Amino acid sequence: MADTALTLDQIFLSARTANGFTDRPVPPELLREVYDLARLGPTSMNTQPTRYVFLTTPAARERLRPALSAGNLDKTMAAPVTAIVATDTRFFEFMPQVWHREGAREMFEGNAALAQATATRNGTLGGAYFMIAARALGLDCGPMSGFDIAKVNAEFFPDGRWQANFLINLGYGDDSKLFPRNARLGFEQACQVL
Repeated sequence: MADTALTLDQIFLSARTANGFTDRPVPPELLREVYDLARLGPTSMNTQPTRYVFLTTPAARERLRPALSAGNLDKTMAAPVTAIVATDTRFFEFMPQVWHREGAREMFEGNAALAQATATRNGTLGGAYFMIAARALGLDCGPMSGFDIAKVNAEFFPDGRWQANFLINLGYGDDSKLFPRNARLGFEQACQVL
């Protein structure tokens, strides 16, 4: 039980949205380890549409600068890593590799609305799994939606196949830059048991 309490504390209870980071680098091997955990999270029909672009250098983050809102600019430029969490609009091309029955690729390929809804929903799930895995491995996360998606897509995904969903700054958090934790809705406000 002690290990469970420590894990819950690291992933949820004490974990916070990082608003600033130390200058401690994040090695590429750790990003790979985070991904290898996150990819195990369930997605419908094992679609796995989430894609990641890791901006690990100042030059790479400069490409992101024109798309960032003013409130996210400084912390993103200073973060050791910024991940663009994206969705592969043609995720279904991998279905023969990841799904155990024939016909899944053709099902999604022939139904654009189903493919888009599946990609959006499961791509977002993948990004959430990524943050949980990152926290489990000792990284702090600062997810953001304050950016111009069209500019990010034009800069990083000009062929249109991948589409930006949200950003995550990653590294080792600077606790002096944390905001107070905001209130969360109670069970009675957010849940129904029928």
